Amino acid sequence: MKTTRNTAAKTAVLQILTKSKTALSHTEIQKQTNDLCDRVTIYRVLDRLVNDDVIHKVVNLDGTVKYAKCHHNAQRVHIHNHAHFSCENCHEVTCLENVKPSYIIPHNYKVNDINFTLSGLCPNCLNSNT
Repeated sequence: MKTTRNTAAKTAVLQILTKSKTALSHTEIQKQTNDLCDRVTIYRVLDRLVNDDVIHKVVNLDGTVKYAKCHHNAQRVHIHNHAHFSCENCHEVTCLENVKPSYIIPHNYKVNDINFTLSGLCPNCLNSNT
């Protein structure tokens, strides 16, 4: 079994992502760490958490990479078969856990990752425009 170090930076980043209802960019995470660590350390922590299947990357409509905490089932199996919603107004990216993307590919292809993003207006922006 692989062991990992729990650093103050890793703990802080994970707490920030756990508390967030939306996916966050590196810059948004860095602002919330209150100068606990530099930007390079945050990138390293994010890369490690992605590689460990603790968080996942989502690219929003303008190409910004955002990060969200992964969900696991009772057997600690990583679940990432859901869609994301990218708001065209406020640019927040939300995991839509109950929206399962479906696709059909030829038998000689192997899928390693799915990035399924819907775009439009989130409920907050939709309500503020009416």
